[in-house]
Amino acid sequence: MSNYVILIERAPDGYGAWCPDLPGCVALGDTIEETISEMQDAMRCHLELMREDGLPIPAPNTVAATMTAVDVAAA
Repeated sequence: MSNYVILIERAPDGYGAWCPDLPGCVALGDTIEETISEMQDAMRCHLELMREDGLPIPAPNTVAATMTAVDVAAA
């Protein structure tokens, strides 16, 4: 089973998150942990509303990887 990727960014007043595979599904929090928890709730609600509206649930397609600054500088 695949997992949905969420991306978390620092904002001036906390953190923001979104899921590339679920356009419009976003969450905010004061900490990373809070943001992840809020995003779980947002995704649950988003998918529930999609089901209620009879919309197809998109399969998770996004893949994430991280690189260090050293990796990028060496490229």
